[in-house]
This record gives sequence, C-alpha cells and structure tokens, in this order.
Amino acid sequence: MDKYYLTKERSEELKKELEMFLGQKRREVAERLKQAKEFGDLSENSEYSEAREQQSWVENRIFELQDIIKKAVIIKNNGIGDQVVIGSTVAIKKDGQLFRYRIVGSNEAKPEDGKISNESPLGRAFLDKKVGESVEVLTPGGKNVYQIMKIE
Repeated sequence: MDKYYLTKERSEELKKELEMFLGQKRREVAERLKQAKEFGDLSENSEYSEAREQQSWVENRIFELQDIIKKAVIIKNNGIGDQVVIGSTVAIKKDGQLFRYRIVGSNEAKPEDGKISNESPLGRAFLDKKVGESVEVLTPGGKNVYQIMKIE
C-alpha cells in the first residue's frame, strides 16, 4: 500500500477538489452527455464522443483523489527535531549560498516554492541527517555537496 505524505492544508485542498468533482463536475458532464444525445446518431456524434472523454477524465480524477485521500499520511511537524524528517524545513549551504527547503510528499512538491519531495534525490539525501552533516547528491550536473545548517 503506497502512502501519500500530505500537509493538513494539502489534504483539505484535495478533499475540496474531490467534493467539486463528485458534485459540480459530474453534473456538468451529465448535462453535456444529455445535450449531446439530443443531436441524434451517437456513432457519428463528436459532441457525444467528447462528452464521454470528459466523463472518463472526471471519473479517473475522482478515483485518483479518493485513492490519495484514503492512503494519506498527514505530516505532523512537532517543532524542531534533531533529524530531518518529512515535514522538516532545512536550511542548507551549498557553495557558500544558503537555501531553505521543506521536505514534503511527492504530491505536494513545488521546488520553485522551496518544497521538495521526500522521494526526490535531494529530499531522500536529507532525510535522517542532523545539523552539521554534509550530504553528497549526484545530479545530472555532477556531484553537489550540501551542509545542513538548521532544522526547523
């Protein structure tokens, strides 16, 4: 059974999205299918085919959201710890520059916002490390060395 690590906020966002798909989106697709059937012969009805594709996409998204919510593990950050765990924010130094990353689940990762996945090479490398430790990560650009400065 896969686990999806989510913050409480992201979990709530996904639940709201699921509600929208179960209600509004399903109703919209049903209405579109009803209108498309009124155009006649379904075998040559492009409106009907498109509505069926949309219905399939909506149902797949509902299934995906339900699966994520069912298998979600809510990240609890109980304050500053001595090791990097999922939910930790780490301040790291690389080549004299300071960076801050929050370790989150893969569904929530947004590197441009400083959120990296626990499954990414960088995220995996930081897990279970302590302040002062250096971490080597092999990237497409070569080997990079990071030093953990602070864990929040």
